[in-house]
Amino acid sequence: MLNLSIILEDSAHHAPDRTALVFGALRLPYSMVNSIANQVANLLAARGIGRGDKVALLCPNVPYFPFVYFGILKAGATVVPLNVLLTPREITYHLTDSDAKAFFCFEGSPELPMGARGREAAGAVPGCEHFVVLPATPLATESEYGEALWAALDGMSGEFETAQTSPDDVAAILYTSGTTGLPKGAELTHQNMLINTLVSDQMFPADPEGDVSLAVLPLFHSFGQTAVMNVSVRRRAALVLQPRFEPGQTLELMREEKVTMFAGVPTMFWALLSKIHADGGEAPRTLRVAVSGGAACPVEVLKDFESAFGIAILEGYGLSETSPVASFNQLSRPTKPGTIGFPVWGVQMRLVDDAWNTVEGEGPGEIAIRGHNVMKGYYGRPEDTAEVLRDGWFRTGDLATRDEDGYYSVVDRTKDMIIRGGFNVYPRELEEVLMTHPAVSLVAVVGVPHPSHGEEVKAYVIPAPGATVGEEELVAWCKENMAAYKYPRVVEFRESLPMTATGKILKRELRP
Repeated sequence: MLNLSIILEDSAHHAPDRTALVFGALRLPYSMVNSIANQVANLLAARGIGRGDKVALLCPNVPYFPFVYFGILKAGATVVPLNVLLTPREITYHLTDSDAKAFFCFEGSPELPMGARGREAAGAVPGCEHFVVLPATPLATESEYGEALWAALDGMSGEFETAQTSPDDVAAILYTSGTTGLPKGAELTHQNMLINTLVSDQMFPADPEGDVSLAVLPLFHSFGQTAVMNVSVRRRAALVLQPRFEPGQTLELMREEKVTMFAGVPTMFWALLSKIHADGGEAPRTLRVAVSGGAACPVEVLKDFESAFGIAILEGYGLSETSPVASFNQLSRPTKPGTIGFPVWGVQMRLVDDAWNTVEGEGPGEIAIRGHNVMKGYYGRPEDTAEVLRDGWFRTGDLATRDEDGYYSVVDRTKDMIIRGGFNVYPRELEEVLMTHPAVSLVAVVGVPHPSHGEEVKAYVIPAPGATVGEEELVAWCKENMAAYKYPRVVEFRESLPMTATGKILKRELRP
């Protein structure tokens, strides 16, 4: 018997009165979160949903997310968390592809009508028999979109005996963003996710006073789910929920709640620093741990953060398919800024070529991973699974180098690499150089079609506040600072760059 929900049950048993969730003025203790999750589990059991059944959850970072997430796990079912920005057509696809029998959906707002979208999608999927609305108004028992959670939970016991699940049972199906083709559901087992939570938790000493973790990374995403929510629950910390990243509000929450742990993607750290510099404000001083992942963090941002906050950002690496944490700059050895560290406990990494042969020495090669964190496979897609999994090794699609101490550095996504006139150009390398220019605040480099070179290098630049640099001047500077075959010939200035809900720059939207 192994069930990921043990992390909540253990914390509720040993520290029932400790604050588990902070949301605005709301402070909810571990005992209450656990008993509401038990009610959700009882509700599912009463509706005939149990071990092996799939239950979708579309919900921002509000208390409903952990209530329902752990309730689904306790019932022995599989959680299918969905991106809150999905359209009805996309939700229908995910519900159908995952064979979801039930769907818990947040009501949303006029700007983001999740309830209306969810209702429409659920109506189009015959197999999805139960649609439960998570009302935007606290404790509301009615909703225009269907059965409200609080009405459904009425009369349900706050006690529940967790279903017997095996280590290899699927705890969650996490959909990859689908940069190529349709999104695929990575099946993560209870063992995958529990060990990843334990290993991630043990990398940082706990604060004797009790940690306070800020959840602004979406909890529907693997990074927010494991490294923020599950680690926080496991270490009996207080989890401060922020539904939407807004740098000013994030800094305010850090100060007010005395946040000790923060995980984000590079664009979030960049935005926090931009806000501090723009306001001439002081950075919060309670942070003990700052973790970056999801994409490589520009070295300029790492330097700036350390001087503003007084602590270094620790970079790690992982994917939905690896639960997600695979490597990290762990405290047992010196941190190397700009690297993704070395494999975490119980995980192996190597570099491979296109034919799966091991690349010795520095590389570059594609990262392959083996260990307790590697997914079972893509749900219902044996061919796609066979393409990326071999003898327990998972190939990631990320190109990296490795130094003599075994630290890895991501060069780029294999699909982001630009081939210009037969030469390989790695956008990440050029972005790092461009970020050192005083007039450049943020940059994304992509390949655009070219009649004779195949691809040309183009940079999209958000200028630094008050900066006045022209395209020609910046191209000339690049020419001086980069090899002739790789410097961008085209620069386009933008006020913002397209980003995913998790804050990653969407390069596919920048390509023509």
